[in-house]
Amino acid sequence: MPAQRADARRNYERILAVAEEEVAAHGADASLEQIARTAKVGSATVRRHFPTRSALLEAVFRERIEVLAARARELAKEEDVRAALLEWLGALTVYSASVQGLATALLRNGELDPEHANPCVNTLAEAGEPLLRRAERAGVMAPGATAVDLVTLIAGIALATQHHPDPAAEADRLLGLAVAGISPPG
Repeated sequence: MPAQRADARRNYERILAVAEEEVAAHGADASLEQIARTAKVGSATVRRHFPTRSALLEAVFRERIEVLAARARELAKEEDVRAALLEWLGALTVYSASVQGLATALLRNGELDPEHANPCVNTLAEAGEPLLRRAERAGVMAPGATAVDLVTLIAGIALATQHHPDPAAEADRLLGLAVAGISPPG
């Protein structure tokens, strides 16, 4: 039994490593069959570890999403809450625009479903919500927006810029335009 568990763990790690490369190259629609072939496992093994494409994408992006969530929690303690919120949104925007497939992973069927958001969205929203509420209380954020709204906005910006020669720079520019509308300076 322990040999099987070690073998299953090695399969999981190999599938995840291959999936990271395939998603980086082909986005969220990377072929699960190609991932299985490259990882030298059967399609059933991929499905056993990752029963859905969403589960696979969540695993591919989990570490960086956790880093972005931790940064939101740190920034929620900053004195200049507007600057903190904009720093977090900027980091999320640049990452979403730079990593093929992330924006698609944040969306379901082309739009965010707040009632059934995937774990990536849940993690980001839970971490960003206190920062957002603090900005709202400070009067530097328009009332009524949710962290899920902001993640949706970022995903939309990332999708809109994915074919731009410099997607991260263009996404950052578009975020600046959106921020001017939701949180005008001073």
